[in-house]
Amino acid sequence: MARRKKGRDISGWVVIDKPAGITSTNVVGKVRWAFDAKKAGHAGTLDPDATGVLAIALGEATKTVPFVTDAMKAYLFTVRLGQATNTDDAEGEVIAESDARPTDAEIEAALPAFTGDIMQVPPQFSAVKIDGERAYKRARDGEEMEIAARPLFVEELKLVARPDPDHVTLEMTCGKGGYVRSIARDLGEALGCHGHVRELRRIWSGPFDIEDAVTLDEIEAVAKTDGVLDFLGPLEIGLADLPEVPTTEAGAARMRNGNPGIVIATGLEYGDECWASLNGEAVAVGRFKAGELHPARVFVKAIL
Repeated sequence: MARRKKGRDISGWVVIDKPAGITSTNVVGKVRWAFDAKKAGHAGTLDPDATGVLAIALGEATKTVPFVTDAMKAYLFTVRLGQATNTDDAEGEVIAESDARPTDAEIEAALPAFTGDIMQVPPQFSAVKIDGERAYKRARDGEEMEIAARPLFVEELKLVARPDPDHVTLEMTCGKGGYVRSIARDLGEALGCHGHVRELRRIWSGPFDIEDAVTLDEIEAVAKTDGVLDFLGPLEIGLADLPEVPTTEAGAARMRNGNPGIVIATGLEYGDECWASLNGEAVAVGRFKAGELHPARVFVKAIL
């Protein structure tokens, strides 16, 4: 007999302002413990030294994670000019140096090459799999790998500050799968001076904004009490980028059993992805076909 998972059937989103020095997985564990939740996951990893928005899904909200992971994200980051490191961030060993320091105008002139649909090679120290093994594990053993370039859409990349000749602060809005460390590395190479990420902060991710985030200290202060529920947002936030279509009690009952259910929709095309709601609560995500939603994911209402 399978062992029953411990914890509460609790569902929703928690937006954490992740501190530096902790992995995203560890943050998820702390939040899951604080809420005593059966199930938890996050929508997009941040490097251990990165800070900012880490959206954590509990319970049924984990079914909406793919929609947040695929959404646009924005980062504020500082590049250290004049040095390349083996990790493309400040944690690595310096492997090349240069006395060249580009002007603000030269930096701004180089940025358009990193916007739009670009191809990007992930860092050697990354979670990309090479022959079934994570690249960072092989890099730790001193192996240098050929990592294939991957497509990335960068909506915007702009210079926001130049604290001193050695540093430049940039803001980037991009799609899924972007490596800010690769942008810093490649920008440094394009400018002829080398570069790596000194500081990195995610300021929003899909529907989640840093202004709505809470700290781990705030969560832990009310852990295992009803007070922690004040930090829980509805799972429907994770569906913000999909059209909402109301359904009826009968339609909801059919969808919860995995069958197509009637929905009230306007402006949708046959086959469009959307989510059905009953009294504002998510019932299912699926495809709209001839007045019905054909469910792909069905949500079970949580009982706190």
